[in-house]
Amino acid sequence: MGRNFITVLFVFIYLIFLISCKSSHYDVDISDIDSDIRIKRLEMDMFSINPGDIPAGVPGLKEKYGNFLQLFSYVINTGNVNDSSFSDLLVRFCTDRLNNEVYDSVIKTFRDLSETEELINKAFRHYKYYFPGKSIPSVYTCISGFNNSIITGDSVLGIGIDRYLGADCEYYPRLGIYKYLSDRMTPANIIPDCIYGWAASEWDYVLIGYEADNVLAGMIHEGKLKYYQKCMLPDVPEDILFGFTSDQMKFCRNNEDQMWQYLLEHDLLFKTDQLIIRKLTGEAPFTTYFTNESPGRASVWIGFRIVESYMMKNPGVTLEKLMKETNLQSILENARYSPK
Repeated sequence: MGRNFITVLFVFIYLIFLISCKSSHYDVDISDIDSDIRIKRLEMDMFSINPGDIPAGVPGLKEKYGNFLQLFSYVINTGNVNDSSFSDLLVRFCTDRLNNEVYDSVIKTFRDLSETEELINKAFRHYKYYFPGKSIPSVYTCISGFNNSIITGDSVLGIGIDRYLGADCEYYPRLGIYKYLSDRMTPANIIPDCIYGWAASEWDYVLIGYEADNVLAGMIHEGKLKYYQKCMLPDVPEDILFGFTSDQMKFCRNNEDQMWQYLLEHDLLFKTDQLIIRKLTGEAPFTTYFTNESPGRASVWIGFRIVESYMMKNPGVTLEKLMKETNLQSILENARYSPK
């Protein structure tokens, strides 16, 4: 009895050790790293003034918002900010009845963004830890006409805040947005989407130049972005990072081995058919190759797990080196991925 108790105790301690090691993998010391992002709110500067004053205020908007104003203008289809027609088109946007209703909803939901500011600064403190030579973007919010959640450009990160009004927002079903997507259009998803969008713009799939364009490349690339996201946001639950419901997250954890074996047995990893790639890595209510209980992009979870295994078993590889790595076979082999 005593020997059995000691054996059980040893196993328990060992399991606790493994769990603590796994969680500590993402814990880094950012106490001496500063980030001073102040979110600039374009929607307030546009909708809180008399429309008749907008044309005279355009030069001030250009000065305050710089390159972001041009990116925003392209999103809402008002053209080049230096064209003579820009002021009139901007007035039309700001006097649109629906846009004003949306602005009222935005202010009710996001009158104060101090918490969002605090969280994005914490994320970019992690960013500076991993990428000390890189610059932090300026961050802006806007009403995008429901067109874009995240807008990125050179040193610019924009948030289409009208796409985060909550899963029950009346506008989303009227716009034909699928429920599995609108369920993630909540304030809690702003920071994860910002970090994912920034990573996707910095390490663009096409520009990276993978050796092949196939399912494995899509899985690994998305897995890298999700791993990056978790490094920047170690305290955010994985179901939010992946956009899964709690049941979908449980499905992935409970069926990781079965999903991986399915991909192997059906020779899907090296398929180059774009339809197959989209079905496995693109947005969907579920992954058709698995079951209706699976989330869409379930294979991205597998990609993340491969990348996570690769990084844990190769501690000399930096996050920056990972993001630039194009040798998929090397990642797969050195991950020694073996789900159980």
